[in-house]
Amino acid sequence: MARTDLRFKIATSKEEFEQIHHLNYKTFVKEIPQHEANSQERLIDPFHPENIYCICLRRGKLVGMLACRDKRPFSIDRKLEDLDSYLPLHSSICEIRLLAVEKDVRGTRVLLGLMSLLFEHCQKQGYDLAVISGTVRQLKLYNHLGFKPFGPLVGTAAASYQPMYITREHLSQKLIELLYTFRSKDDWRESVNFLPGPVRIRQEVQEAFKRAPCSHRSEEFSAAMAGIKKDLTQWLKARHVQILLGSGTLANDVVGAYLFAMMGKKKGLVLSNGEFGNRLLDQARRAGLNFEEHAIPWGKGFDYKEIEKRLDKRDDPLQWLWAVHLETSTGVLNDLPRLKDLCCQHQIALAVDCVSSIGAVPMDLSGVYLASGVSGKALCSYPGLSFVCYNQVLKGGTLPRYMDLELYQQSEGVPFTQSSNLVYALQQALEYAVDRDMSINQRLGEWLRAKLQELGIQVLASAEEAAPNVLTLVLPQGIRSIECGDKLEKEGYALSYRSSYLRQRNWIQVCLMGEYEPEEILAFPEVLGQCMKKLGLRDSKEGE
Repeated sequence: MARTDLRFKIATSKEEFEQIHHLNYKTFVKEIPQHEANSQERLIDPFHPENIYCICLRRGKLVGMLACRDKRPFSIDRKLEDLDSYLPLHSSICEIRLLAVEKDVRGTRVLLGLMSLLFEHCQKQGYDLAVISGTVRQLKLYNHLGFKPFGPLVGTAAASYQPMYITREHLSQKLIELLYTFRSKDDWRESVNFLPGPVRIRQEVQEAFKRAPCSHRSEEFSAAMAGIKKDLTQWLKARHVQILLGSGTLANDVVGAYLFAMMGKKKGLVLSNGEFGNRLLDQARRAGLNFEEHAIPWGKGFDYKEIEKRLDKRDDPLQWLWAVHLETSTGVLNDLPRLKDLCCQHQIALAVDCVSSIGAVPMDLSGVYLASGVSGKALCSYPGLSFVCYNQVLKGGTLPRYMDLELYQQSEGVPFTQSSNLVYALQQALEYAVDRDMSINQRLGEWLRAKLQELGIQVLASAEEAAPNVLTLVLPQGIRSIECGDKLEKEGYALSYRSSYLRQRNWIQVCLMGEYEPEEILAFPEVLGQCMKKLGLRDSKEGE
């Protein structure tokens, strides 16, 4: 069973709930005789309206589930008097129920994925303890998962259960152990992808990409393109967007070209606090723009009062500002709302490179003059498409045809040949991106930052100025980034470390932009610590 065949999520649709009722019947009537049989072969849990279901789908078919609820009394409260007297101290508790996995996928990573999703849900809700009634038929499994038994057996002779509990901390450790177990199996050979791109891509997005190509003049293609543009403008709060066949560099070149076309020789300001800010400086020069630069040391956030001083009244007032939102090289998240406010107060145009931030952090591009984005990275589709968002009428008649956004708008977004495969993949990816809970990235990123700092590893950007999903790590003296990155790859983690700007500074980078499981993040600090320890011991021996 391929890893990408599986999709883990919280159940939301009627179809998913209907499959839950049938798997519930199959498990707790046919396999474990806890309830009476019925002709519909359908069992609705009495707590169904209160349950949150973590489920695993394989090509749309439910193959595993578990339910979680936090409303007392729990089902176990009704089976065991004075439940709390058996439990360790806790601040918030939930009950896990209805753990069921189809027989043909037991022993695979389905259970690991369900437990990871449960951990993520517990983190989000603040639960630090979970209780479960474990069937005596599977006590070995529950013990293996880290549950601790307490109290007497409950239930009936035919369906007997052992009350058990697990703390959130113990669950996180067990997930790490399970990760190593499954990574050694044949059904999991794919590396954990902590790259800024290309990222791990959902099976559904891969299937969309594999559709037979169609003409960019067909009604089907036009409908797909219109849907993407509608989703992007509504989600990002921009009036217009045009989709380009090319990378983020193309989108930023278009932004530079429009700043020149619309502003002429009016002076602007380009900000830089990292590699991609420096690239904007280069693109501004190549576009022939008249500008001043405001560059600060890498890894630092801007002093916005200093920027405001440069924008205040002067003999040659600035008319535009161009900056990177998420500076991927350092992990600094520049303050877009603050930049918008400054530009609004001084009535100047704001252009923003949002290549790494769209899909990673909440975004409001209303009032922004021009903004660039891409289909890959945090949107979790294939690289190859980029886009420019804007909120005003643009005149590009003097620009090369391929860069003329006015021409795109007149042609309903498709003036030239486009890739239907890339468009279909992006359309599918956006279905997930627009509903993604971005706070999950922030919580896991904060957890990872704290763990790495406990190991004595420096994260370049401060917590106050950092993006939630990009951690640039400054390695200790004596640990070479190339060797550390190579060793991590052998351990199953693909990180960014080969770029020249990273090699020069002896940095490696963790990017949480694609599809990943929580246990992959939980295990990383220990893996990195072991790699650094081995490299450090080797270097110390070589120095003797």
